[in-house]
Amino acid sequence: MDATKLNDYGALLLRVSVGVVLIAHSLYLKLVVFTLPGTAQFFESIGLWGWLAYAVFIIEGITGVMMVLGYQVRVAALVVIPVLIGATWAHIGNGWLFTAEGGGWEYPLFLTATAGCVALFGEGAHALDSNRALGNARVLRNNAS
Repeated sequence: MDATKLNDYGALLLRVSVGVVLIAHSLYLKLVVFTLPGTAQFFESIGLWGWLAYAVFIIEGITGVMMVLGYQVRVAALVVIPVLIGATWAHIGNGWLFTAEGGGWEYPLFLTATAGCVALFGEGAHALDSNRALGNARVLRNNAS
């Protein structure tokens, strides 16, 4: 396997991993474990507007699905980075390790960095966008004939 294929599969693994984590934090953690009203209450307790919890829930969920599917991956990563920076800020007072009471800031910072890598690397292998681009290339080639 050549280096380009390996890079494509590395980007695939990274984007799907980040996407799954975002979906888990949105649908499971915020919706099921803490509930959306509970998440909104937490946001208010740290000085944020409660409605931001709903926006974060939607952004994490949608961008996570986009990453898993490989659709507009760079856009999704760039959209979620401010949310992840906000999560890092929200946990900064709890210490470094995420195992600390209230969760530390190492994990949200790591997710921010990995989302940045996804924004730089792009979709990689097996993405909806790469299939669409391949289809567009075929159309262009056929029109040129």
